[in-house]
Amino acid sequence: MQLDHTRAPLYEAMKEYQLDRVVKFDVPGHKGGRGNKVLRDFLGEACMRNDVNSMKPLDNLCHPVSVIKEAQQYAADAFGAENSIFIVNGATGAVQAMVMSVCKAGDKIILPRNVHRSAINALVVCGAIPVYVNPGVNNDLGIPLGMTPEEVEAAVLANPDAKAVLVNNPTYYGICSDLRKIVEIVHGHGMKVLVDEAHGTHFYFGEGLPPSAMSCGADMASVSVHKTGGSLTQSAILLLGKGIDPNYVRQIINLTQTTSASYLLMVSLDLARQNLALHGREFYAKTVEFADYARKEINAIGGYYAFGEELCDGKAFYAFDKTKLSVHTRAMGLAGIEVYDLLRDEYDIQIEFGDIGNILAIITGGDRALEIERLLGALNLIKKFHGKSPAGLYDHEYIDPILEMSPQAAFYAEQETLPIEKTAGRVCSEFVMCYPPGIPILAPGERITQDILDYIAFAKEKGCSLTGCRDMNVEYLQVVKFSAGNDRR
Repeated sequence: MQLDHTRAPLYEAMKEYQLDRVVKFDVPGHKGGRGNKVLRDFLGEACMRNDVNSMKPLDNLCHPVSVIKEAQQYAADAFGAENSIFIVNGATGAVQAMVMSVCKAGDKIILPRNVHRSAINALVVCGAIPVYVNPGVNNDLGIPLGMTPEEVEAAVLANPDAKAVLVNNPTYYGICSDLRKIVEIVHGHGMKVLVDEAHGTHFYFGEGLPPSAMSCGADMASVSVHKTGGSLTQSAILLLGKGIDPNYVRQIINLTQTTSASYLLMVSLDLARQNLALHGREFYAKTVEFADYARKEINAIGGYYAFGEELCDGKAFYAFDKTKLSVHTRAMGLAGIEVYDLLRDEYDIQIEFGDIGNILAIITGGDRALEIERLLGALNLIKKFHGKSPAGLYDHEYIDPILEMSPQAAFYAEQETLPIEKTAGRVCSEFVMCYPPGIPILAPGERITQDILDYIAFAKEKGCSLTGCRDMNVEYLQVVKFSAGNDRR
């Protein structure tokens, strides 16, 4: 049946609900904003009126049977999936739902180590065992790439009892693996393919972009629609392919997702889907036009390298997401985080992130040409006034992990607290990461090495926001306490 994507079922139901002028004797207690006027004035009356609770006319995300169910069917159709489920705790919730839907305690899952923390958090919760495939590394940029089909096949053959393979599509930097070939290999061995597509909403609607997970035949994909698709922050969609039971997945989601789902988030997903289905092609054509122009102009400045499709090699850098404005900064003597801070503090420009050697600016069709020019001008001035020799800068973002224990075993093991400089050789029991992007430098169960400690010290010195560990100042780390059974040195 051909669906009419001019419709937005949940939005329509909420509009009708507002016309009914229902007297509110349910939660939320602000009663449409009357109970908190400062908040109402800040967010607006329409926002507060639409912050409502689950009820029969508006359905219930935990057990959708009417308008939410219909809105999810529209989303599945628009994204080319068999089914879809709205997520109100971000792509984090969707990634965890994917992992926990196919893995139980002790099950193996094959995944690249440059995954978002949400994937490893899922392993801590469910007890699955990671089999890491180290991604390729571009030595000039110092960044992790994707997985090659050959590396995935080798991991699959070495671990025939694994339940699934998780793939990034794309990475934070816009790099894609040969997803279609990976799906073919993995399905040939009876395993599931899970895709973290947090930064890939546009793959479903744009032209000339890398293929989407659903078009490649993946089993499940986590799509963070708010990042580049126009919904509200914290809203995402979990896409399901053929053969995945949506009712079982919904049960898994209900283990951790709120029973008080925000209708503001859900209606934003409904309206984002409508907008993308009707206007996504031209929206992302404009996005690519902006990004291509910015890349050309940034590379003309000198000292920066806004990389793109020219680096595609058909292997670990199989394809590139042209909407991503990823810029290498080390050649002009500044860490990415230093450029990030200068843009914000001196030029009032907020980009997505800066790490040791790169920055990322998120570009969409919602930007304006004048703002692109402002970014270009600021980067030019930063090079002019702050550029210097790159001597002494760290030259790589990725360090191969040494996995000694499962993430769950290490996270819940008996622990001790040590000064970070005295932890080399020990097994970490917590996370350390720069956020964003939220890819762990250390994860529970991994051996702490001097190279890792040097990286953390450099990241702190340059001003990266380090998160994930118990000590907010990252001066101490939690490590697994020595015992005969939990340390293999």
